[in-house]
Amino acid sequence: MQTSEMKLVVVIAEDDLEQRLTKEILALGARGYTVSRVRGEGWHGARKSEWEGENVRIETIVPESVANSILARVAERYIPHFAVVVYVQNVGILRVEKFA
Repeated sequence: MQTSEMKLVVVIAEDDLEQRLTKEILALGARGYTVSRVRGEGWHGARKSEWEGENVRIETIVPESVANSILARVAERYIPHFAVVVYVQNVGILRVEKFA
């Protein structure tokens, strides 16, 4: 089966950033996204109580140019001020017209 290469961009952030991040991701050219509630522990430690909120994992599959724009925006506006992790992976996609 023939696949097309795209980029999977994953942003893990404080849940109060969800609306801002998803709006910016769409404005930068993504055609959609998936959001999940997640938990874990890293160098910021773990959130120990409900009042601290949750983390969200925002995933979007996009062309490389859009991925680069998202990475640059997150690096500029969010990483210096919030507990945010962002990464990108190559993925093979069927039905690429849904994402491009």
